[in-house]
Amino acid sequence: MSLRPFHLAFPVHDLTAARAFYGELLGCREGRSSDHWIDFDFYGHQIVAHLDPAAGPAGTTNPVDGHDVPVPHFGLVLTMDDWHALAARVEAAGIAFGIAPHIRFKGLPGEQATMFFRDPSGNALEFKAFANDAQLFATE
Repeated sequence: MSLRPFHLAFPVHDLTAARAFYGELLGCREGRSSDHWIDFDFYGHQIVAHLDPAAGPAGTTNPVDGHDVPVPHFGLVLTMDDWHALAARVEAAGIAFGIAPHIRFKGLPGEQATMFFRDPSGNALEFKAFANDAQLFATE
């Protein structure tokens, strides 16, 4: 079975800020939109920013490999080259990392490059990459 695109709808407090963040910073092509939502092409997947003026960051975290990982969060598994390029773009834009780019589970099954940051509405995003994609679901 071939991998199909996923769809994710999430709240944002400001569509103009969402358009700048997802469209300009992350490079997501914009699809359909209205005064209340915007579709984005998130690396081949459909995400939809829905206007909710009260949207804000969730406050829950879980410990993972010595870091407090925000819950909920969403993101993508990129190639290592794309991950490094995105980390540099985010840093150059002055976006604060919630968890700075680093290697998680170093020397263990599932070793991965990961980084977390938030969009202007406080939605947490994680981008990760594997030197070997076979490690994505590795347990040993």
